[in-house]
Amino acid sequence: MDRAIYTAGNGAARILEQQATLSNNLANINTAGFKAQLAAYRSTPVVSREMGNERTTRVMTVTASSNSVMEQGPFITTGKELDLAIQGEGWFAVRAIDGTEAYTRGGSLQINADGLLLTSGGLMVLSQDGQPIEIPNATSIGIERAGGINVLGDGDAATEVQQVAVLKVADATGVELLRGEDGLFRAPDAAVLPAMEQPTVLSGGLEGSNVSAAENMVGLIQNARRFELQMKMITELSSVEQSGNSLLSSSS
Repeated sequence: MDRAIYTAGNGAARILEQQATLSNNLANINTAGFKAQLAAYRSTPVVSREMGNERTTRVMTVTASSNSVMEQGPFITTGKELDLAIQGEGWFAVRAIDGTEAYTRGGSLQINADGLLLTSGGLMVLSQDGQPIEIPNATSIGIERAGGINVLGDGDAATEVQQVAVLKVADATGVELLRGEDGLFRAPDAAVLPAMEQPTVLSGGLEGSNVSAAENMVGLIQNARRFELQMKMITELSSVEQSGNSLLSSSS
């Protein structure tokens, strides 16, 4: 009896984890470049070892993977010159808080008081040589499709445009990127990805979240029903066990 309760309780715990994943997806439905999370689970036996013998006593579920949906989100036009989106493959390279190089599809950029190019979250955007990008005082900034950053200084003629840096658009072809707790993606073992040879960077818009509101809402409802069934099973099993204990007490 306790094995059945254990199994049902373990299943309920995994359902709550998946519910948290779906809720996080919905919370980021308007976050630029956000990739929907997936949670997959598998069953695994619990093995008991007694006097050199092994036997399976219970079965529990564990997280098999926590992947992401990498499909490209919709292009949202904003008209802002520092709102960028990558068409097709590629990732913007940024310097994470822990100092590692990390990757994001969120291209809402800004320039701080020190002239550094940052993400909307305050992380430094990196150039092709892996260094922070400094933007001098300029009256106009333009981003090339290949990632080049061109500026026109105050009072300069239109022919005096200067390229100050080239955005690093990382190539993750064949690499399974891992999402960190900070929401950024990294290569396995924190490896540094190479820059793409021919990226396509679009200025004046952002890549929207690829979260499907309908699918995640349906998932939340289905999970709520599954959790209710697990709790009902635990209650029924507990009631049966109590009845059995009462019968044993009466016979003794």
